[in-house]
Amino acid sequence: MRIATWNVERLKHNRELEKIINICNELNADIFILTETDEQIKLNHKNIFQTPQLDKNFYKPTENRVSIFTNYNFVKTYQTFDKFTSICVELETEFGNLLVYGTIIGIYGNRNKNFKQDLLKQVEDFKILSEKNICIAGDFNLSFADNYYFTNFGRDSLLKNFSELEIEILTKNCAECIDHIAISKNFLADRKFNFAEWNFDKKLSDHKGIFVDLNGI
Repeated sequence: MRIATWNVERLKHNRELEKIINICNELNADIFILTETDEQIKLNHKNIFQTPQLDKNFYKPTENRVSIFTNYNFVKTYQTFDKFTSICVELETEFGNLLVYGTIIGIYGNRNKNFKQDLLKQVEDFKILSEKNICIAGDFNLSFADNYYFTNFGRDSLLKNFSELEIEILTKNCAECIDHIAISKNFLADRKFNFAEWNFDKKLSDHKGIFVDLNGI
C-alpha cells in the first residue's frame, strides 16, 4: 500500500500543471492526499473526495483545500469540524477498512493564532474517529525531526495526543518536512514501511511531497 501527500501551493506554478500531474500519476499511490490544491489537477484514480469550493472573492473558482484520490472502494464519509479544511472518508483496503483524514492544520501557518485553535479542534476529531483505524495525512505545518518549522505547542500537542491515541507518525524523522502521514498502530501491526520524497528543490511547490509504502505482514 502506498500513501502519498503533497501541498501544491494553490497551484501557483500553473505553467507546470502537466508536470505536476505526471509526477503524481507516476507515483501510483493507492491513496493520494493533495492540499492547497485545485480541481485542475486530475489524477488517474477512480475515486476523488474533495473539500468544498472556497470564497470566490479570495480564491480561484477551481481551488479547494484538500482532495483525496484513491482506487479503493468507498464506504462512507465522516464529519470534520471544518469541512473546508479537512475531509474524512472510510475506504476498503487490502489490510482492512481505513479512515483517511486529509487535512491542513492551520491554513495561515503555525505562527497565526488560528493554528492553535485549528489543531485543538482537529485533535477532538482524532479522538472520536480513532475508535476505528485511521490515517491522518496532509500539511501539519510542523517538522518533528529538526528546527525547520515548528512551534513547541504544536509539536508537543500532536506527539502527546497521537501517543495517547496509539497513532504513529511514520514521517516524523524526515528532515525539513512539514507534511506528514500518521496511521493507527493497530492498522500498522507488524508491517514494515519505508518513505521517499520528491520536489526537493521546491520548484513546483514550496513543499516537498512524501509517500509511505506499507508492506504486508
